[in-house]
Amino acid sequence: MNIVTLQQPARIVFGNGCAPQCAEFLAQRGVKRVLLVSSSPVLPTLGEVKAAMQRAGVEIVQAAPVDSEPTQALFENILQFARAEKIDGVLGIGGGSAIDVAKLVAALARGKQTAPEVFGINLLRGRELPLVCLPTTAGTGAEVSPNAILLDEADELKKGVVSPHLVPDAAFVDPLLTLSVPPAVTAATGLDALTHCIEAYANKFAHPIVDIYALQGIKLISQNLVRAVRNGNDVEARAALALGSLYGGLCLGPVNTAAVHALAYPLGGRFHIAHGVSNALLLPHVLRFNFSAAPERYAEISIALGVARNGSTLTTAEHGVDFLTQLSRDCGVPQKLSDLKISRDAIPSLAKSAMQVQRLLKNNLRPLTEADAAQIYAAAY
Repeated sequence: MNIVTLQQPARIVFGNGCAPQCAEFLAQRGVKRVLLVSSSPVLPTLGEVKAAMQRAGVEIVQAAPVDSEPTQALFENILQFARAEKIDGVLGIGGGSAIDVAKLVAALARGKQTAPEVFGINLLRGRELPLVCLPTTAGTGAEVSPNAILLDEADELKKGVVSPHLVPDAAFVDPLLTLSVPPAVTAATGLDALTHCIEAYANKFAHPIVDIYALQGIKLISQNLVRAVRNGNDVEARAALALGSLYGGLCLGPVNTAAVHALAYPLGGRFHIAHGVSNALLLPHVLRFNFSAAPERYAEISIALGVARNGSTLTTAEHGVDFLTQLSRDCGVPQKLSDLKISRDAIPSLAKSAMQVQRLLKNNLRPLTEADAAQIYAAAY
């Protein structure tokens, strides 16, 4: 059995209406002046959290909103603002973009390192500021993971920081915060969370401890995503997605993702395609590429999706991919790169960029070359 290291917040609170409890947590840790990193759509929904902060004696300093996948330039602006405001804690409330910025600000605001110096694995020296995160999408799982992603505009590639110092001190997962998420974002983030679970289960470093999270996440998300996309006020479906996303996030530290995410990053970096859309579009093609490496694992994923075991292991696995394709269609997600107005001529450069994401490709069950990546992009075209 492989060695596995679990890295997650010391406190995880889950349940409808738990969001305001973050104020007491921060106050108990002596935080008087907290930087709030959020987004424009989320800020108007935080009345109860702000009231709780006031009652707890915690002043909120609001950073510029993070309304798109964060660039290094946006991050640097918020980091300099945080330093000037002399904050003593960081609160990230939003989707993965806002939470990733919050995590990196908390780590670098009092440190001497720069963002480019910490891109990679275990290069971050520490974090002095308390950090609390609340997800408003279901989602990236960023609130419980040791990862953060920024877009390097010069390289047109998303770059990751992976460090135990990025794991928040507490995560408050309140499904009610996701009720206002529009259908397209619900679909994209839900498919991202589903991909986390699938890639963690079918992974070179898969582990029985993490398998439990991954399979349960697959079940919850696949059974409830279309419900939430079609009716955003379906509280039961929203809670199931939030829990499934949390399980996906708990997979990221010990196991992480693989080739689907590695190939998705250049689509986001160069063409600004939503991360979940990129994942959903590539997922069937990467799974088919990987089938031969672990057919039984992919059959078990199909069964978790609700597909009956039918015929051979490979047949069952293939039926699971058919299910995922239909799920993506039912959520209204584009099915082809050509639907996104991406030129076929871009495929060679996309494949070259994807090969730079070795921190994820090393997890893939089957070795993947640049030529393989180009074939997968072509199949998705």
